[in-house]
Amino acid sequence: MENKNCQNERRDASTAGDVLDRRLALIMQPAHRALLGQGLSGIERETLRVEDNGALALTPHPRALGSALTNEEITTDYSESLLEFITPPQHDAAEVIARLDEIHQFAYRKLGTELLWSDSMPPALPPEEIIPIADYGTSHIGLLKHVYRRGLALRYGKPMQCIAGIHYNFSLAEPVWELLREQEGVTDATASARDYQSARYVALIRNFRRYSWLLMYLFGASPVLHAEFLRGREHGLDSFDAGTLGLPYATSLRMSDLGYQNSAQSEVSPCYDCLPSYIDALTQAVSQPHPPYEALGTKRNGEWIQLSTNLLQIENEFYATIRPKRVTYSGERPVQALARRGVQYVEVRCVDIDPFQPVGIDVDTARFIDAFMLFCAFEDSPSCSNAENMENRDNFAHVVKEGRKPGLVLHRAGEAITLFDWAEQLLDRIDRTAAAFDAQRGGAHYAHTMAVQRAKVQDVTLTPSARVMAALEPLRGVEGGAFQAFSLAQSKLHAQTLRAMPLDDKIVEHFETLARKSLETQAELERTQVGDFDAFVAAYRAGTLGTVSV
Repeated sequence: MENKNCQNERRDASTAGDVLDRRLALIMQPAHRALLGQGLSGIERETLRVEDNGALALTPHPRALGSALTNEEITTDYSESLLEFITPPQHDAAEVIARLDEIHQFAYRKLGTELLWSDSMPPALPPEEIIPIADYGTSHIGLLKHVYRRGLALRYGKPMQCIAGIHYNFSLAEPVWELLREQEGVTDATASARDYQSARYVALIRNFRRYSWLLMYLFGASPVLHAEFLRGREHGLDSFDAGTLGLPYATSLRMSDLGYQNSAQSEVSPCYDCLPSYIDALTQAVSQPHPPYEALGTKRNGEWIQLSTNLLQIENEFYATIRPKRVTYSGERPVQALARRGVQYVEVRCVDIDPFQPVGIDVDTARFIDAFMLFCAFEDSPSCSNAENMENRDNFAHVVKEGRKPGLVLHRAGEAITLFDWAEQLLDRIDRTAAAFDAQRGGAHYAHTMAVQRAKVQDVTLTPSARVMAALEPLRGVEGGAFQAFSLAQSKLHAQTLRAMPLDDKIVEHFETLARKSLETQAELERTQVGDFDAFVAAYRAGTLGTVSV
């Protein structure tokens, strides 16, 4: 089955004509146009809680925000200090941003004098042993989430776990895939509707990996970091001032090899030819012993320190710029859900927090990501050779470290091309998917966001990373460093903005109800907990538990 699916992908790559135009023409027929508006998107925004002086907040997760274990919209990620705000899926980017605004406004009404850090890279951090790992209570599920994060601390270090970002979830309505399947004549028994949809999402992922360097240029916003973040690591960065390191043309150091990386992760190389080969790679990684982790063991003095000694503790430990996703059922691991029911949506994980936006992202960025993802879904996507995979990685790496360098040369199919020329060509094609959204929804919102992005290609000073560097310049040499001073000032500015915005009483009631019910749910889990935690971990590894998100 795996080989057959991969062969189908190679067959699609040879289809004649302009695949993008043909697919767009189909979806824009009057009988089908409404389907484009039935896709879903959503945002998960991470942000550190800090004191009003920019120091990491060491206080527990605010009880007024509910239980980090069971609140569906406000939780924590790695650290007790690292909040994560999750919007429900919406049909329109403007609705996604509006909901993200509301979550931020509610949170600020409960945070007292604490601030939400405005940058992807963390502020000056306390000694590593002081950085608090997220606490999810005493239930087995809560302890599992905590132990997983203990393992992350061992494997990557706590500072790396304090990096924050924007995760963007995207899906097309399932009837869209069925329309494309019928148009392309993929109706034989070897490629069911589910298999075709999964194959098309995997093809989207291949195109994303080809072209995601463009997102790094347009939205990368971490050209510098606090000097203490690297704590003795080799880095090759320039000193901007005593407290700030960076590179003159960088766009996103968060997404470079200085970000969320370690040597073990480099051993995991999923194949994106088809879904089964991707699943096989992650399945192997979560079951393959890794000697350095075996040397640590899973327990120390009888206390759990990591969930396993394998290359990955769980599938989600693998850090990728984009992931295929499927909501899990009871008793399923993520790869089991993908294997049984296929890909439901994709999660984009490479978008930096924009320090100039109160909620870290604006509606123009969200709309462009929608248009970009539709382009990746509808553009032809042949399988990648090893050489192209290397080329894609190199292009991405060059842009995150030197994307604003004048005349920067990338490589496409083995041939040199400037970033400027390739970006212009890509934007010309993405214009077509943006126009489809405008035609379906009415208005010219997507045309506007395309103009905003094209202006950044024409004038590099308009990119977020260039704007950050310009804002740092007058702060060069201030006490604590320019990065710390700039990010703290932006955090205070956004706090003032969000606290001043009116929030409807019904919205407040919604979030307070979520908080109250989440605390009740956690208390009930802890009250009714039975059995042994060691057995619970074993059952989780075997995939025989109820749904657990870690």
